[in-house]
Amino acid sequence: MSYPKSTLEQWRVLRAVVDYGGFAQAAEALHRSQSSVSYAVQKLQEQLGTRLLHIVGRKAELTEAGKVLLRQSRLLLDTANELEEMAQMMTSGWESEIHLVVDAAYPTCDLIDVLKQFEPLSQGTRVQLKEVVLSGAEEALQNGSADLVITAFMPQGFLGDLLTEIDFLAVAHPDHPLHHLERELLARDLQQALQVVISDSGAIHQRDVGWQSAEHRWTVSKIETAVETIHRGLGFAWLPVHLIEKQLQNGELKPLPLREGQRYQAQFYLVKTRPNQPGPAAERLAELFKQRYPCPRQV
Repeated sequence: MSYPKSTLEQWRVLRAVVDYGGFAQAAEALHRSQSSVSYAVQKLQEQLGTRLLHIVGRKAELTEAGKVLLRQSRLLLDTANELEEMAQMMTSGWESEIHLVVDAAYPTCDLIDVLKQFEPLSQGTRVQLKEVVLSGAEEALQNGSADLVITAFMPQGFLGDLLTEIDFLAVAHPDHPLHHLERELLARDLQQALQVVISDSGAIHQRDVGWQSAEHRWTVSKIETAVETIHRGLGFAWLPVHLIEKQLQNGELKPLPLREGQRYQAQFYLVKTRPNQPGPAAERLAELFKQRYPCPRQV
């Protein structure tokens, strides 16, 4: 394995000579003697075997090779500074990574807008985002696999902050046989039709939310797949209103005229897995979620 002959300090000195306009100015800015600055640049050129500077009048200017190499060295210096800052943040308790688990029914626009706000404040913290369905969020809280969880099901022993309420509406394609009945629908009508449900991503406490004990039931793993399935005329389902607004407005989906239970609401909470020990990055992200005004949507 070969190791670099030059050092970051030598490149830092060269950068100062160029940025401040000369050896004397660089020496003053770096709080070093002019001779040590000159020696560092001279040694760097010898190690590289190429000339980086030439003197024009009283000013040191970069050669063509110097321009290319200094440009690349700036990236190295910036990266080194970022590493040092990250080390300082980790020493102060700022996390290098946040695990965020979100129920897939939570509005994507709200989620992305919060993450967009957090990015410039993150100080290099990575976000590991996992989208789950139904009890998947609850299990992430119980097994401690996440720092922050957005869930519609609050396990015993946890407290959370209400973020938003989502409407779910029973819908089908306008040509679906249930609409051809041209009357109010009862529970027994649904039991004779194909219902599309979203499978629970949890492994322990799986739920069948909204299932009407239909003899004919198809299960999909994604809400988007359920929306497309119903949109294409296959079955009926309770779907989040914010995901089907356009189809409802265009008449591509139609609410089922149920006598009871056509619509239900789910409340989504932000929960800290370890409420007494949140890291500063997770705490900042949580505050952004709580301050987030929900995206405009029909409810």
